[in-house]
Amino acid sequence: MATHILMPALSPTMTEGTLARWLKKEGDQVRSGDVLAEIETDKATMEVEAVDEGILSRILVPDGTANVKVNEPIGVMDGDGSEAPTAKAAPKAEAAPPAAAAAPATASAKPAPASASASASGPTPTPAQHGDRVFASPLARRMATQAGIDLSKVHGSGPNGRIVRADIEAHRPATEASAPQAAREAAPLPVMAAPKAAPITAPHTLVPNSTMRRIIAKRLTESHQSVPTFYVTMDIELDALLKLRADLNGRAPKEGGFKLSVNDLVIKACAVALRRVPGLNASFTDEGIAQYSDVDISVAVSISEGLITPIIRQADQKGLVAISAAMKDLAARAKTGKLKPEEFQGGGFSISNLGMFGVKEFTAIINPPQAAILAVGAGEPRAVVKAGVLAVATVMSCTLSVDHRVADGATGAQWMAAFKAIIEDPLSLML
Repeated sequence: MATHILMPALSPTMTEGTLARWLKKEGDQVRSGDVLAEIETDKATMEVEAVDEGILSRILVPDGTANVKVNEPIGVMDGDGSEAPTAKAAPKAEAAPPAAAAAPATASAKPAPASASASASGPTPTPAQHGDRVFASPLARRMATQAGIDLSKVHGSGPNGRIVRADIEAHRPATEASAPQAAREAAPLPVMAAPKAAPITAPHTLVPNSTMRRIIAKRLTESHQSVPTFYVTMDIELDALLKLRADLNGRAPKEGGFKLSVNDLVIKACAVALRRVPGLNASFTDEGIAQYSDVDISVAVSISEGLITPIIRQADQKGLVAISAAMKDLAARAKTGKLKPEEFQGGGFSISNLGMFGVKEFTAIINPPQAAILAVGAGEPRAVVKAGVLAVATVMSCTLSVDHRVADGATGAQWMAAFKAIIEDPLSLML
């Protein structure tokens, strides 16, 4: 029996991607688990594994094809030598459309209309289990693992009884609707229609928008138009932190040692400040404020295609050396497009540091559904007054952007005060 290989949804926000290259050729024998192709998403390049066995009888989308829609047939797998289906006979999309994938937390407690109608009019889904094997899409397996669902107890509605995303969502208990993770995957906010731009008449070269650049433009436009934001700026002295950094780096072993950066200490200070003032470690939902239990810090990293925000998980519980090693590893893999979705999706708070470029001060746009982002400027010698005497200190300016729906000005000021106290007395990080 011949079945279509569909363009997978590799993240909740993915609507299209680029088929970078096929790793199998037409006529190749394919086993379950073999890597079929590499797909470039808006954030990374990921491998797609086969879920069924057979022969790759036809490639419908060639290498390097951009803007391939999710659930569009990209190839044909022939399991028994029968004729391959035509494009019109493509099976029904196994993944929910992007809007449903990022539905509000309350929507996950209700069955999707498409699933309900399918079960009413179509055949009863069959278990996707053959002997000891359970057939499920990679996305469904990942969702089941995160939700603690036993795949052997889930009925598959996909081709040949394969378990797909909709089956996992239907199987989830209703109580999961209020989980903080659901709030992190909140639906995109409505976007106001932008005025039509005037045509460009000056000589120019048009550089096509990458998938990442389009996503950045869409999400930040939504944030700027829909999130009521206030800003809190403070000047913070760095001399004590720089001395501690130098002392710690001086203690590093010569072989296999570490080298802490100012950014590593800023990440740790933000995490500790969020634990002391948890009001900003949250997201706004229509049902209430989702207060996160873990302190997960997203750190903006510039790559050739745009920006990506790898996450330091539970940063408040990690030591400085662990944070430094994790940040170096995540940044290196971000620049080569090798991050896994769970390494850059989510997070409860963001940091954007332009100090290394000599930027004195700036404001950053909130990354929804997070409630705040800290913009970090460069440290530089400035004149300060201490005990009525003019002196020189190394000072950096930091600006906190806060979603006013989640927190008020007093909370933002309290968080900045806690952050400033930690930076100016960094030994408190050891407490």
